[in-house]
Amino acid sequence: MNQTLLNRRDVLVSLAAAGALVALPRLSQAAPPLPGDSVYQMRASLVDQDGHALELDAMRGTPVLVSMFYSSCDMVCPMIFETIHAVLAAVPVSERKAVRVLMVSFDPARDSVAVLKKTADQRNCDSQWTLARCDEATARKVAAVLGIQYRRLTNGEFNHSTLVTLLDRDGRVAAKSAKLGGADAVLVKGVHKLAAA
Repeated sequence: MNQTLLNRRDVLVSLAAAGALVALPRLSQAAPPLPGDSVYQMRASLVDQDGHALELDAMRGTPVLVSMFYSSCDMVCPMIFETIHAVLAAVPVSERKAVRVLMVSFDPARDSVAVLKKTADQRNCDSQWTLARCDEATARKVAAVLGIQYRRLTNGEFNHSTLVTLLDRDGRVAAKSAKLGGADAVLVKGVHKLAAA
């Protein structure tokens, strides 16, 4: 009889211990701390072209080509999209699939989720691309951390830089280019290096 109680108690203790182990967070799944120079150190709440909320650091774990734009632009912004398409087309398909694209609007007043969705369709942006909006203060912070300058003109349009930045898997700047109209070798080489790693 005492042996039976002992066995039951051992079983219960074992089950309780197993339950506690399952409830503990797995240390192996915890992401390592971000490097000090990571863009993802900055908190930035975004909403994508499908209406999903995301944080800037949601891109962590994959190389990202990132830039800023506004949808009603009919001159420079379409060229930024074309340039990123050209960079992606210049690398092998396997590497292309390993890279994400993030385009953040600096015109939250006009770039609603519906407008972003329409822009994504017009610019042939597939599921690799995230077009995002945020509040004006967040757009300014994102621009500052990426080194993008912009200002609203009196006619409602924007004067802005054309910088495309390649981030590594931890959000560190791996390459930058302001070249438009084709695949800049600096970005292509950077994508190749990061996608192959």
